[in-house]
Parts: sequence; structure tokens; C-alpha cells
Amino acid sequence: MDKQILQSALAEYFAPWVQALALQVDSFDADSVTARLPQSGDLSRVGGMLCGQAMMAAADTAMVLALINHFGEFRPCTTVQMNTSFLKPLSGQDALVQARVLRAGKSLAFGEIDIRGASDGKSVCRASVTYALL
Repeated sequence: MDKQILQSALAEYFAPWVQALALQVDSFDADSVTARLPQSGDLSRVGGMLCGQAMMAAADTAMVLALINHFGEFRPCTTVQMNTSFLKPLSGQDALVQARVLRAGKSLAFGEIDIRGASDGKSVCRASVTYALL
């Protein structure tokens, strides 16, 4: 896998409103992908805090990238379950969204996502997900 393939998947497989999040693939390893979600007024709520909806969309998107990385290619999939815990507000910095594949079988895949501040490294959101592989 290479970073450019993962980055180009954002334009190829995701809806325009997801592309508008402006996610950038930051890094990847054998079982995870980390994407940077740039700080933006469009994604913030009162007080300049990154809104939960943006975090959930970024988490879901990063996990699909992690699955592409895991399988070595895009496989059609759909989110079955996402359990999200918001730990603290994030403002004044980009978010790093690390998606890790825990297990991927023939019909289901399981993962976890950690979103943390890009500057301070503090975790702000955790999610566990299940995907149906189509």
C-alpha cells in the first residue's frame, strides 16, 4: 500500500460532502491508518469546538481507509454499528484520526478509532465499529 493510493481513495469512493472534510492521509502501518482532519470553522460549533458529527464522519471514513489498507484494495462495505464516546472538546488544532482494524473476516470487519489533538496528542473521541463486507 502507499499513501497516495489511500489519499486518492477519498476522491474515488466517498460522497462530495465527505470529501469536503478535507481529510489528509497522515500515516499508515500494517493494521491502521491515521488521517488529519484540519481545523475548520465549517466543522466547528459554538466556541470553536470541533462538532461531534464531523468527528463521527471522519472516524467512519478513516476506518474505510484502514480496511483498504488491510485488504490491499477497496472492498465495498457498509457501517453496521458505531459506538462513539466523546471524551473532551477539541478546539484550536487539527485532529488526528487513527483507525485500526481489529479483525476482518469474510463478511464482517471490526475496528476501533482514536481521535486526538494533533498538537497536544490528547484523546478526544473513541469509537468502536462493525462493518459488513459486501
